Amino acid sequence: MDQTQDLSADRLADAWAELQAFSNNATPLRQDANRLAFADPEFLLRRETRGIRIQLEMLKPEIEQQEQGVENTVVVFGSARFPAPEQASAALKLAEASGDEAALALARRHVRNAHYYEQARLFAQLVAKYSNGRPSAEKLFICTGGGPGIMEAANRGAQEMGALTLGLNVVLPHEQTSNPYVSPSLNFKFHYFALRKMHFMMRAKALVVFPGGFGTLDELFEIITLVQTRKAKPVPIVLFGTEYWKRLFNFDVMVEEGAISPEDLKLMQYVDDPQSAWNAIKRFYELHNGNDTI
Repeated sequence: MDQTQDLSADRLADAWAELQAFSNNATPLRQDANRLAFADPEFLLRRETRGIRIQLEMLKPEIEQQEQGVENTVVVFGSARFPAPEQASAALKLAEASGDEAALALARRHVRNAHYYEQARLFAQLVAKYSNGRPSAEKLFICTGGGPGIMEAANRGAQEMGALTLGLNVVLPHEQTSNPYVSPSLNFKFHYFALRKMHFMMRAKALVVFPGGFGTLDELFEIITLVQTRKAKPVPIVLFGTEYWKRLFNFDVMVEEGAISPEDLKLMQYVDDPQSAWNAIKRFYELHNGNDTI
């Protein structure tokens, strides 16, 4: 048995060494029928093997999270374009010195929106503080899309409390990179948006949505739809920033026109501070902890 394992290990090492040699020498990789199938990128990237790639994107994050005891998450969505307050202030000073009106207007908007970054950071701290010291089955891990802005803020808040924190990043044409506060062992990258969104929901016990753009809305409405149609278990869906969300959507119109039921509005709730967001989750699950404020 040991000899068989050694032989398999050698063959695997040889296969990857061959691929590494092509990479180091910048040599184009040509099709090779004799290359092991699982170590053949040209084969794995064919249209016909898409199903295999989808399965791998399903399995890799699932297995890694199981092994690290991640069973329950609080998912935080929001704009990638809202900077940290210190970054916004520094950019404003530069814009003021430059005299560029367009840059100044942009910097002022960043300063206005930077408070959402800080609130996302503080919210994540509350979740992490509650979870610290609890067994894995009771912990709530902060999970984000792994990018900058609000995502970075939430990962940062959890990391500052010494907690593991997840990032589910996606490959984009402009190459979004993971923020530095995602735990390296839980820093996953996806090709398929659908698989990424599935992983968001698989362990989510709550969704907290800060102001954001098309990506944030896509993720929000997919989860609302899954809960409304009972394809997913009910979870707290917390919209952070009442003014933003009520300016953006008038859900009452959908009720008035019969597009949704009045009860569907109860799927969401509005909050405006980190403690209220955390209290909404605690009420839903009847969590009790006398020392979970900051």
